[in-house]
Amino acid sequence: MRVTDQETLNIVEEELKNLNNIIVKEINELGAKAVGLNGKDEKLIQAEKKKAKIDLGLVGCITGINSELIRDELKKDRIAVILPMGAGKDKKVYNVNADEAAASIAWALEAEKFVLLTNVKGILRNPEDAHSFLSTLNINEAHGLIEENVIQQGMVPKVKACILALEKGVKKTHIVDARTPHGLLLEIFTDKGIGTEIVK
Repeated sequence: MRVTDQETLNIVEEELKNLNNIIVKEINELGAKAVGLNGKDEKLIQAEKKKAKIDLGLVGCITGINSELIRDELKKDRIAVILPMGAGKDKKVYNVNADEAAASIAWALEAEKFVLLTNVKGILRNPEDAHSFLSTLNINEAHGLIEENVIQQGMVPKVKACILALEKGVKKTHIVDARTPHGLLLEIFTDKGIGTEIVK
């Protein structure tokens, strides 16, 4: 479990700002309109200190989203690229999980779909067998695979984010390999898809 002090938080935020600027620049160069937003500004991502057996410092859990700020950008035909930092009522800035932030934003915007782009094909029933790929799961099956330790490491927060989005009203969630050319289109607009779909 990560621990974040103020010095570490400053470094994380600076790196995320740099990455945010790169993504915004590349989207704009492709002809779309993008704008970078910092989750800590204007209570975009609201957070509180995460409770744990040990003091995690400035690690936060998300308590709310200022969806109107994002909707205002969407009304201007802008793609909001959001830096996942949270603002607390205690005036502190918190390091929040990016997958949880994305899921929270999805349900706050009442999105139909929630898609996580990652660097793996999707979920495998047997992590050592590429042929055990699972194209569809429901929430109960996803919980079971986490409990059985089939879903491990970095995939756990992604699957939990999908479950959160579904429980809050998003209809479908997807985990897609971003390295696959046209992967997003193939997942959304074909019957078979290329990633793992998690549904209720």
